[in-house]
Amino acid sequence: MRIDAAQRGKGLILIFILGLSVLSPAFGRAGVQEASTFTSPLLAILPASDVWRASEPPRQFLPETLFEYINGAAESYISYDFQELIVAQYEKKDVPSATLTLEVYDLGEPRNAFGIYGSERYPESRFIPVGAQGYYEDGSLNFLAGRYYVKMMGYDCGPDAEKLLTAVALDVAGRIQDNVGFPAELAAFPREGLVANSERFILRNFQGLAFLRNGFQAGYRLDGLEFECFIVESKDEAAAEAAARQYLDHFRAAGSAVEAKADGWEFQDRYMKNVFVGRRGRYLYGVSRIPEGRQDTGRAYLGKLRSGLGGPQGSAATGGER
Repeated sequence: MRIDAAQRGKGLILIFILGLSVLSPAFGRAGVQEASTFTSPLLAILPASDVWRASEPPRQFLPETLFEYINGAAESYISYDFQELIVAQYEKKDVPSATLTLEVYDLGEPRNAFGIYGSERYPESRFIPVGAQGYYEDGSLNFLAGRYYVKMMGYDCGPDAEKLLTAVALDVAGRIQDNVGFPAELAAFPREGLVANSERFILRNFQGLAFLRNGFQAGYRLDGLEFECFIVESKDEAAAEAAARQYLDHFRAAGSAVEAKADGWEFQDRYMKNVFVGRRGRYLYGVSRIPEGRQDTGRAYLGKLRSGLGGPQGSAATGGER
């Protein structure tokens, strides 16, 4: 059967129209789901707007495929128990050359999301009130909200880039149900001398030690001194006691002379300088990088940490060396 030119033209027009319906679905939830070849609760987080439209269907990446999207950084995300990533691409309706890439990372738990977020922010970043916290920098806006870490990159958005991205970020943050704040453990860090936004959470291999998990740390500057405080959470008191024993044994094996004190232990390390350690309940905590001659500061901050974790000032953390 022969197909004349008119029929071919109609067929091409029909294919073109169908293609547009797939590549440019409505920005909102329904259009995205219709265009997708997968199902995911993260699709409900994608925003709705009169300003943007989807330029292609969203894509899904799981732990086994994440390297296909962020090859160099995939290991860092997976180390925080990464669950799923949705990537959505948009173009501005009135200026199609202005585009937006939206990435929603599901880390399974809020503290894991804080962990990867904290590893990518800088204390000097310009922070904005989106979700638990966000920051904007050169056409990019990243924020933390519950178990999700959301990253946005705008291209050719002009002088209104921050305003445009912030509007989308607020929409996405408003769709996240478990939009909790920072981990509660951060409140235990002493306020005096704390470097704002230096707090971090390391899920595995805290301080490079395979037996330490769930570690929090924060940087301090005080009277020309720079040092760190840390808190390591265990599942219960017995596990914390075992972690403390293993921690001290590790440094003894490395040549450190561990000295037992009424409120914990003290020792010197080649890299962490003077270190002060205590245990309270299911927490191991400490102060590190204290130079010689400033030990009183280390002891004072060990007491502040103990108080922040609920222990009375001056009480014994564990009752001596093990």
